[in-house]
Amino acid sequence: MANGARQSPAVVVVVDYGMGNLRSVWQALVHVANGREVLVSADPEVVLAAERVVFPGQGAMPDCMREIDQRGLRAAVLDAARNKPFLGICIGQQMLFEHSEEGDVRGLGVLPGRVRRFPPASMVDPAGIRLKVPHMGWNEVWQKSGHPLWRGIADGARFYFVHSFFVEPADACCVAATTDYGIHFTSVVARDNIFALQCHPEKSSPAGLVMLENFLAWKP
Repeated sequence: MANGARQSPAVVVVVDYGMGNLRSVWQALVHVANGREVLVSADPEVVLAAERVVFPGQGAMPDCMREIDQRGLRAAVLDAARNKPFLGICIGQQMLFEHSEEGDVRGLGVLPGRVRRFPPASMVDPAGIRLKVPHMGWNEVWQKSGHPLWRGIADGARFYFVHSFFVEPADACCVAATTDYGIHFTSVVARDNIFALQCHPEKSSPAGLVMLENFLAWKP
């Protein structure tokens, strides 16, 4: 798993800001890349030069936002989110929004809306059994609109989740999929060159690998 500057642009760069299981994301992308270069990098210049960018993340959003700024990656991430195929994963989805209840912190503001905590009073299943938070494990993802990244993936396919917060977009047009866990929440958003998931495609074989392969072929 290489990390650092290159002489030529990488086909795919996974942004390394010190948060998240980057190796599993990198391995999954390499598996479907058919020999194309996949690079993990903390260098803003490498991110700026990449053909397409993957923005993963795990942990607390305030910590992630702090690390993005301390490592000088904010401008490069914003440029990628505006100008090239961009895949956000987990906290990498949440940071695209304007504000999070987790730590009362501002996000990158690429997409309008906020990040909310699962409401405790609603965390029960249809049988009245209390649901655990974080939401952890496999759950169905129900597609709301056609998108190239859904190609070959059945509606209601199961993906792997680990989270206590979820995005609440201000623009319903960017909702690409929803999931039920106590409440009906937005699990995937898409707009222009951005596709971002609360779930983890790198942990969601086989549907997740199909999605990553679709991302590598996507020409928004």
